[in-house]
Amino acid sequence: MALFTAPLLLGAVVVAALVWFVGRLRSADAAVPGPILNLFSSLPLKYHEFCGNRTQYIHQLHRRYGSAVRLAPGEVAFASLPALKEIYLSHGSGYDKTSFYHLFRQYGTPTMFSTLDKQTHSQRRRILADRYANSHVLKADALNGIRDRAKTFAIAAGQSPNQIMDVYIALHSYAFDGVTHHLFHPFGSNALEDRMDEAVMREVSFDNSLARRLLEYYFPSGVPAKIADRLGLLPPARSIPRAKQIVLDAVDTTLKSASEGKEGPHAADFTLLSRLQDPALGLTRMQMAAECMDHMAAGIETTGDVLCWLMWQLSLPSCHRIQDRLYAELRDNPDPAKYDSLPYLHAVLKEGLRMFPSIPMSLPRHVPSGGRVIDGTWLPEGTIVSCQPYTMHRFEEDIFPQPDEFSPDRWLGTSLEQDAEMNRRFFAFSNGGRGCLGKHLAMAEMKLVLREVYRQYKTVLADTGGKPADMSMSDQIISSRPKDQTCKLKFIPRRLKDSV
Repeated sequence: MALFTAPLLLGAVVVAALVWFVGRLRSADAAVPGPILNLFSSLPLKYHEFCGNRTQYIHQLHRRYGSAVRLAPGEVAFASLPALKEIYLSHGSGYDKTSFYHLFRQYGTPTMFSTLDKQTHSQRRRILADRYANSHVLKADALNGIRDRAKTFAIAAGQSPNQIMDVYIALHSYAFDGVTHHLFHPFGSNALEDRMDEAVMREVSFDNSLARRLLEYYFPSGVPAKIADRLGLLPPARSIPRAKQIVLDAVDTTLKSASEGKEGPHAADFTLLSRLQDPALGLTRMQMAAECMDHMAAGIETTGDVLCWLMWQLSLPSCHRIQDRLYAELRDNPDPAKYDSLPYLHAVLKEGLRMFPSIPMSLPRHVPSGGRVIDGTWLPEGTIVSCQPYTMHRFEEDIFPQPDEFSPDRWLGTSLEQDAEMNRRFFAFSNGGRGCLGKHLAMAEMKLVLREVYRQYKTVLADTGGKPADMSMSDQIISSRPKDQTCKLKFIPRRLKDSV
């Protein structure tokens, strides 16, 4: 009986494999260009994810195969304006997020960012939106706190030993201080001056649990992770206890003052926490903490990484002329209140965001019920589709000539038509109803610190006698950071007679 059963089982396996194979050949994504192996397996994509190289891998696939490329069974990436509009702007952003975003829950609690369906997301977004409106960010109490921290950064740069500073550390500290000021002042951090707070920033920014988190996401049973642990192949699990405690302390202190009806310590009126604690919203303590924690972590990593790459780029010898032109604009416009109306500063930052978008990687979505045609390609419901900012800012060279060249001039009015085409493809903060809520805050933080630095200093790469830091991209789930996580620059004071 066993001898009879074995051939039957083998035959059934062979038939099932053939049916699956033929099914893949006849699938909708089989018509999309891409490596043949990617039609049958997600292993190539997963391999590059685990290596922190997903963004570059997909970018190279686009360069080889075109604006639509197959990444894995049931997953397709696009790099065209029609696709961007369809996926992120059409049908009220009806392309729901994938379960990938569950990786961004905080305290085990869903946040606006990790919410998958558009209706729930829209409800939470309406609660938060006013605190991130540009008009709110520009209010004196909100803006002055960020401006003070930008000045602290510039002073610290000038006082560093030999005027050499590791700006990766300092800029992430600045981003930490800026975002916590906006979230729950006066309980925010002072990482630029306080080593204890700097340690909290390091806890968040120097996390190396990428491989573990991906393994646990793809294999929720936990068995592969346990095996890898026993073999010593995985880094420690993500652990940010001090960062979590800062948020919980701010929430608990504010809630306690409110419950006791006292004028005790509480979050300032302009902060996000002040809005979240409104009893009319009915949010729980953990929902408030989760939202603040999510915004804090995102604010540290994205703003800190963009600024680090941008200041490194400006410090390259080929960009010293750009620094000089930026300095001339800042020198001729000494009023600090006009930081947001300086065209060259804006162009420098926008070019930095084009080349080094805060989230360069794919923003995955599910094709809605009934399937959709995306830039001429029909895909069934449930297919994972995405565009990635890194490629959207480079792929169409008629829109972005010499895409790997840092050129702020491209944003200074080549032509109205060219400006419009570039801005339609500008994807640094995503687009549509799921676009980055904190973009105005991030722009203010970045412009203010760039103004403080480049009105006083010229920056150059520091000669420390060792091997230069590796500034290539290392993907971290959805954000990306410089691979070596260090960037030492020398701050050379401008001549006193030229200073602002």
